Amino acid sequence: MEILSGALPFLKRYDDQIVVVKYGGHAMGEEEAAGRFGRDVALLEQVGINPVVVHGGGPQINAMLKRLNVQSTFVQGLRVTDAQMVDVVEMVLAGSVNKQVADAITRAGALAVGISGKDGGLITARKATRTVRDPGSNLEQVLDLGFVGEPARVDTRVLRLLIGADIVPVVAPLGVDERGQTYNINADTVAGAIAGALRAARLLMLTDVPGVLDGDKQLIPEMTVAEVRAGIANGMISGGMIPKVETCIAAIEGGVEGAVILDGRVPHAVLAELFTESGPGTLIKP
Repeated sequence: MEILSGALPFLKRYDDQIVVVKYGGHAMGEEEAAGRFGRDVALLEQVGINPVVVHGGGPQINAMLKRLNVQSTFVQGLRVTDAQMVDVVEMVLAGSVNKQVADAITRAGALAVGISGKDGGLITARKATRTVRDPGSNLEQVLDLGFVGEPARVDTRVLRLLIGADIVPVVAPLGVDERGQTYNINADTVAGAIAGALRAARLLMLTDVPGVLDGDKQLIPEMTVAEVRAGIANGMISGGMIPKVETCIAAIEGGVEGAVILDGRVPHAVLAELFTESGPGTLIKP
């Protein structure tokens, strides 16, 4: 009873609000953790919150590429994607992984439907480019990542129709450009873009780390956008955490009330973050 009474103010806070959850990492491949995640998302829907799930699938893509004997390379954390590989990525993300996530939520008692960013014109993509500095000449070079994209536009109509029908949308991070070309898009980026377009109350980024850590490797419970930018500038925030916090900043600037980076391997991390005063992750606020 004490637990329920403690959660009541948070249930009121998030009543009928949209919460976008980015689900990925190695926990996706573990049956017990996947079932637990499905039950947590179903519970959100059942208590009057509107969850939207965006999933990754890196380990599953790697496993399929290995089975097909296809070599994979990465540049600045993005998978270089040629014509053959984009077909495999779509098959895995929009096929098996997408349906497994939707099925886990549905079996837990909520109605979930799997779609991709290609459905209903959800994500119009543009080709992503990255630059690197050549150590010999010190000149910047533009890298061709193939069919790797980023969201140019998000049309939320199909999501709002599903949400209005009490259906949990489960989104695979793919997009299509104006000419119909499919692009592989980083799941963090898609989650941030969708959260901003929906003006979500929260963006929850489930990762394989506790959150943003300070210089002593201790979790920072809460940061402002200005503090995050200062942390990047002074080197406290580095490596793979930089694109994650930048995604959070972009979502907040797009209209999200707050974004949280938290460890998706912790049981019921989503519920603990939303329904307790000090959640297990790092909350980034305007």
